Amino acid sequence: MSVNRPAAVIVLAAGEGTRMKSKLPKMLHEIGGRSMLGHVLTGARELDPQHLVVVVGHGRDQIRSHLEEVAPEVTTAVQEEQNGTGHAVRMAVEDLAARGIELSGTVVLTCGDTPLLRGSTLVELVAAHEKEGNALTALSARVPDPHGYGRIVRDADGEFTGIVEHADATPEQHAIDEINSGMYAFDGALLAEVVQRLSTDNAKGEEYVTDAVALLRADGHRVGAWAADDWHEVQGVNNRVQLSEARRVLNDRLLAEHMLAGVTVVDPATTWVDVQTTIGRDVLLEPGTRLRGATTVGEDAVVGPRADLKDTVVGAGAEVRETTADGAEIGPGATVGPYTYLRPGTRLAERAKAGAFVEVKNSNVGTGSKIPHLTYVGDADIGVGSNIGCSSVFVNYDGVNKSRSVIGDHVRIGSDNTIVAPVHVGDGAYSGAGTVVRDDVPPGALAVSEGHRQRNVEGWTRRKRPGTPSAEAAEQADRHRADDKQ
Repeated sequence: MSVNRPAAVIVLAAGEGTRMKSKLPKMLHEIGGRSMLGHVLTGARELDPQHLVVVVGHGRDQIRSHLEEVAPEVTTAVQEEQNGTGHAVRMAVEDLAARGIELSGTVVLTCGDTPLLRGSTLVELVAAHEKEGNALTALSARVPDPHGYGRIVRDADGEFTGIVEHADATPEQHAIDEINSGMYAFDGALLAEVVQRLSTDNAKGEEYVTDAVALLRADGHRVGAWAADDWHEVQGVNNRVQLSEARRVLNDRLLAEHMLAGVTVVDPATTWVDVQTTIGRDVLLEPGTRLRGATTVGEDAVVGPRADLKDTVVGAGAEVRETTADGAEIGPGATVGPYTYLRPGTRLAERAKAGAFVEVKNSNVGTGSKIPHLTYVGDADIGVGSNIGCSSVFVNYDGVNKSRSVIGDHVRIGSDNTIVAPVHVGDGAYSGAGTVVRDDVPPGALAVSEGHRQRNVEGWTRRKRPGTPSAEAAEQADRHRADDKQ
């Protein structure tokens, strides 16, 4: 559906949100990997408005800082005192006018605490508004429990005649289940004029945007109300209970989209995904899985049970079980888990393995290499086809500086080894159980510890492991060294 490009979208985000009981402004509370305000702005962008304005008040510095990160194209208007929704809209209109911007065309008013609102719903609202030639079109919804909401009042022909607040409604009007969302499409020129006439003659002494309905009707203009298909979209979030409810609705929506696109979710009730997450076809998500941030899962991968991945890439056909990963890359066909921690900068190549009770940080693990269990690898580069023995530790920090270790191709590090960086273990080398590797190990050598000294047995791999990939890698490295000396 295409509509004319709106002159502006105005987002109300000045409220204090006291019921959240938080130091963080209400609009910045997160669901599904994005702030509530971020969700609203994402929906507003689908209209491609000429101007996108956020009205700020409480916590304005935090909100502006957030906007600089997620929506730098947005401008802000300040509502110094929260004197009602109409006053907030007037601040935005006056800010635009002060910048020489005339509101010619449709202006959409939304709320910063409605994170479930879809951009497609705003597009349909504007289409209905323009088709009917309305001066104002209220976004409404039919809800199971309208208590506390303003009601949409219609005449016998179904024409919208006004909005009555819950406290002022008659018993008959209390039975109306169509409620006002507080969001509207306006004729921009008429909005600029009518906000100057909003009265404060009410119990709170505030300017209410709902009064624009009666004013515009009295001027002979047509007003209307258009109902959203899903009432959850207009549901505002005012406390942490409602925040949790909105998070559940959003997650169910996202999981449904993924399942319809070919993803198997064994238990949607315990599986959580963020809006930025992408998941390939024929992926299996086991119970207790959480995919956060910009996590990407390739086709045919298995994630879970009990995996928590943030900003992590999972390659096609990989298997990741009972794992926490943050900023990691897991290659195609790799296996991770159970009880594994992949920290930022970890890169597992194709068919690599990080097994049970393994922690990896800022390291590259080559194709087919394995870290099977009970091991810490930090600041290391591990080559192709190598194996790191059980209970080994890469000692990368001396209390002041962090250094890297390099493990070559087809290396076999024995159990209970300590790799003291910086150190280089050559291709095809071995180390004995319990070795403390403090010095470089030549290709094909066996490193063993004798007391506090390390001894390298030159040529050990070729003699004791002939025909193995380690022996071949050592021989090739020896040839390279010989060539370099010539």
